[in-house]
Amino acid sequence: MALSRRALLSTAALSLSAAALTAPPAFAGGLRTGVRHIRLEGAVNVRDLGGYRTYDGAAVRYGLAYRADELGKLTDADVRTLGGLDLGRVVDFRVPFEVEHNGQDRLPAGVRALARPVSDLGLYARLLQVIGTKDPVEQEKWLGGGRAEEQMRGIYRAFVTDAAGREQFALTLRDIAAADTGPLLYHCTSGKDRTGWVSWLLLRAIGVPGATAERDFLLSNTYRAEADLRTREALKAAGLMQNPDLLIPVQEVRRDYLRAARDEVERRYGSLAGYLVRGLGLDLRTLARLRRQLVAP
Repeated sequence: MALSRRALLSTAALSLSAAALTAPPAFAGGLRTGVRHIRLEGAVNVRDLGGYRTYDGAAVRYGLAYRADELGKLTDADVRTLGGLDLGRVVDFRVPFEVEHNGQDRLPAGVRALARPVSDLGLYARLLQVIGTKDPVEQEKWLGGGRAEEQMRGIYRAFVTDAAGREQFALTLRDIAAADTGPLLYHCTSGKDRTGWVSWLLLRAIGVPGATAERDFLLSNTYRAEADLRTREALKAAGLMQNPDLLIPVQEVRRDYLRAARDEVERRYGSLAGYLVRGLGLDLRTLARLRRQLVAP
């Protein structure tokens, strides 16, 4: 049965939704980290943040903090798999428009769902609109010539400048630091930008070296590659885009996107520590508790 135009725009489109796409193979030893990829049918970028090493050689504990893409298209089997993680809370960074188009999370019974929307500066809605025009000139005008990359850098700068978003990030890090809330999973739509920034912050805050935290950030490209390609192929087959490769800068994470946020941190707060303490309002006691909670002695 042919997909409706709305279905293509809201689920197949962009790989900003992982809807109904087959997950890539689980971690099979080729990566240089101890990454535990949670293989699901309805989401492709679900990972345990444990397994990394800190500067002093300590190990980040498995089973306490998880990062993911959206969870609205999980199968019953996927929900049972999540149930095995003993999650206490799931934080959703998506804005209401994303939830409306892609669905509420499907979660195991007893898991507390927390909506903590962080602005994507309207990117998702604009992408759907531009794709819906079917106009290659308009799509090139909006996404070509480095414009897609600059929009992504703008979103990453907003992770630092937007006070409402900073509050949502801070609440999530405080929840992870709390020993009595159980394991926590946080996610956005693709699990790569808002989720990627929080993951980078978390790893750096507990003493994981910058190069290692950056590798975790870039792993979204590995786990999302097949789904992203299928999205582009679907859009072209449906006649919505002549050149769906225009979406690649939006679908991917890149070092310069992360660098844009880090440079904004330096400009506004002087250092990562300044951003954590003054930007996010995390006191030193909370940061110490975060490390004690996540790092094995």
